[in-house]
Amino acid sequence: MRNIMTHYRYTTKAHLDRRDRKNLPNMLPYIWDYRGRVLLALLFLVLAKMANVGVPMVLKYIVDALDKHQQTTPVLPITLLTAYGILRLSSSLFNELRDAVFARVRYHAMRRLSNQVLTHLHDLSLRFHLERQIGAISRDLERGTRSISSILNYMIFQIIPTLAEFLFIALILFSQYDIQFAGITFLTVIIYVIFTFAVTEWRMEFRYTMNAKESEANNQAIDSLVNYETVKAFNNEAFEVQRYDNTLSQWELAAVKSQTSMSALNFGQSAIIAIGVTLIMLLASQGVVTGQMSLGDLVLVNAFLLQLFIPLNFLGVVYRSVKYALADMDLMFKLLDNQPEIQDHPQAQPLQVNGGAVCFEEVSFHYQPDRPILAPLSFTIPAGHKVAIVGASGAGKSTVARLLLRFYDVTTGRILINGQDIRHVTQASLRAAIGVVPQDTVLFNDTIRYNIAYARPQASQAEIVTAAQLANIHTFIESLPQGYDTTVGERGLKLSGGEKQRVAIARAMLKCPQILIFDEATSSLDSHSEQLIQTALSQVAVNHTTLVIAHRLSTIVDAQQILVMEQRQIIEQGTHIKLLNANGVYAAMWARQQEEK
Repeated sequence: MRNIMTHYRYTTKAHLDRRDRKNLPNMLPYIWDYRGRVLLALLFLVLAKMANVGVPMVLKYIVDALDKHQQTTPVLPITLLTAYGILRLSSSLFNELRDAVFARVRYHAMRRLSNQVLTHLHDLSLRFHLERQIGAISRDLERGTRSISSILNYMIFQIIPTLAEFLFIALILFSQYDIQFAGITFLTVIIYVIFTFAVTEWRMEFRYTMNAKESEANNQAIDSLVNYETVKAFNNEAFEVQRYDNTLSQWELAAVKSQTSMSALNFGQSAIIAIGVTLIMLLASQGVVTGQMSLGDLVLVNAFLLQLFIPLNFLGVVYRSVKYALADMDLMFKLLDNQPEIQDHPQAQPLQVNGGAVCFEEVSFHYQPDRPILAPLSFTIPAGHKVAIVGASGAGKSTVARLLLRFYDVTTGRILINGQDIRHVTQASLRAAIGVVPQDTVLFNDTIRYNIAYARPQASQAEIVTAAQLANIHTFIESLPQGYDTTVGERGLKLSGGEKQRVAIARAMLKCPQILIFDEATSSLDSHSEQLIQTALSQVAVNHTTLVIAHRLSTIVDAQQILVMEQRQIIEQGTHIKLLNANGVYAAMWARQQEEK
């Protein structure tokens, strides 16, 4: 799924209808936990509508009672007036009880769905997250989560109540009045529904375009803000705003078409209702004139029509809103349909780490068959040893670390830890055994304490401080006005590159894993800080199996084995001294870096 927004662009109407029919049943699990509350809410709904329909019935008898005594001394129908008030109060009471009972169902469904989506996003593989557009996804998820609440709200508070009221009114019209009244009412409703559905389906294309362009614009805005420094450095503020405005202009065009077509739809609906009401009132008035109907019957029919057509008028809005909500929800359910590329084997067992020996056996890897990343390579890191990988950019060094973490599965060969194929152990246990200090450290927008403790949230303050001291950042943290409670900013932008990397090193040390990966962990540090941290890293690595991916060769001279990669394969290997004596690629790299110093 390279771009989630392409759903809007290439989805046919028939496909959308199929998706809608599939997505509606998909909602059921989210309300099943509170099915008792749903049934109770429906009971209150029926009682509220019965009371609501009873109001015009009592009003008819009140009018007839007053009209009957018009020629004599009027008598106040106390009982009927009391019943009228009770029915109105009952309708309001049952409606509020329905809302209160159903609130738990609606918000629990939103909470459960939000948790499921976030869990699913974390389960998806690295390939998906490298290709995602976070701005578009965040917008679609926000709309998708709201959509399930909207649909439940419309179903319980709009659609079902209107249908129930329509059935009650139709039953009374059929049983007590001329069939013409029910016939005109049914015909009006049928024409109204057909007109609404037809025009709304035509308008949906505008809504899809609006959603697509809104997501695209939101993604562009977030992307430009996330890369604020790059935008400023290249003086491209106007370019970013223009790109944003170009997308918004397409959104504006679709929004205008949506609004104007909605006005036409609303007028058409009002015209249908007006014609239907006029015809029924003519019949009712004729009945009163001829003496076939009482004045109370006229009031009753008029009240019924108002009760029926007012919510029916909103039903058009509800139908459109439900269609829009289904379109929003479809993107979210399509996201949930994405299956993780990397999954635990059905019989996967927890990794047993006894020393942490690592072995790559004839491992090759590619993203695409025509784009190999690693040629078959084999090497071993004995338990407690330090092995370094060096080479030019693009040689495949960082891919080795990603394969060891099982962010991807190898194309051929296998990776073993203490003789266990990492594809046959659980991912959780594998990553629990490995600590990583990445080259590009991204921190959470929280405190320094939180970011260090992220490796082990239950760690004590003393353990956090010890890890910070090992990473040579404790003194710097203490010098800050808020110390460990200092907020690092979005992606850690309030800290320098070296400070962020030292926080990452402290985090890895706090995790206390048996296997350590340093992916160019000192590349952003000055020479002084590098020397201090290198001493700490050497001390930590003594009792750990350590894989170091290095750019600065001075940081790996103490490694028991150095692997030199070029063109996706190992071309040299040995200790620092042995490789220098070989006078090959490594020796040339060393000489070049010494000259730069």
